[in-house]
Amino acid sequence: MPTAWRDRMNRHRTHAFAALLGLGAIAAPPFLPVLAAQPADTISRISEPLFTQRDLLVAGLFVAGTVAAFPLDRRLAIRLQRGDAQGVGAFREAARTFNAIARPGALYIGGSLYVVGRVGRWSRIADLGLHGTEALVLGSTTASVLKGVIGRARPLVDVRDPRSFQLGRGFESDEFRAFPSNHSVSAFAAAAAVTSETHRWWPKSTVYVAPAMYGGAAMVGLSRMYENKHWLSDVVIGAAIGTFSGLKVVRYHHTHPNNRVDRWLLGATTVVPLNDGGAAVLVSLPTP
Repeated sequence: MPTAWRDRMNRHRTHAFAALLGLGAIAAPPFLPVLAAQPADTISRISEPLFTQRDLLVAGLFVAGTVAAFPLDRRLAIRLQRGDAQGVGAFREAARTFNAIARPGALYIGGSLYVVGRVGRWSRIADLGLHGTEALVLGSTTASVLKGVIGRARPLVDVRDPRSFQLGRGFESDEFRAFPSNHSVSAFAAAAAVTSETHRWWPKSTVYVAPAMYGGAAMVGLSRMYENKHWLSDVVIGAAIGTFSGLKVVRYHHTHPNNRVDRWLLGATTVVPLNDGGAAVLVSLPTP
């Protein structure tokens, strides 16, 4: 087996493995530590296509995980709504915190990183903020459409009926927008994008960044289940959408370094300090 092909296979497996380990912590408390490193694409692989047959394998693993989660949906939802779980104030506060970090916090963080990177002329920070935000927007848009079309009832409607689906119902009421979990999409998109980007600067950081990011994303999914907003399978499919969004956005930009978005938002503006303490933004319009 060629070395380059084997490396790419390992990279895809570790992305999926890290994400699924985090989800496994939700499905089988006490939580399992996320130990898998998540190598990202290397900038030298410019010729690698955006989508490959290996992506089908990873997607298949996530689909299998979602199907496997369906039988656990009802049992876990009921367990999390019991008085001994809901009566712990620290759990409620933690759930609210993780929810806020995912949405809208992730968008604020990504946008802030982009602005700070541009003003401070730290290209890597601007790159991280822009691509992370793009991954969030892509994943959230995909999830929002699916929510409306699939029309699955949230556990708060009937915690004993996880199989309540109705085509198009999600466009009518938020109570029927359970599948997939958009908070999980945002959290896992950020995890995938941040881990991939930071690996390009400092490959050895992956062993620290991946567990922290994916572990935090798993906690976001758990918080949505704890608040009776989502079933386990909603979180699993949300993790899949988010992970793929983060991976594909980062890969696209680093295999197409002259794309229009990067030319406009990473290379077309310059922040120049003024004598009065202010700043001016100079915009040079890129050629088509």
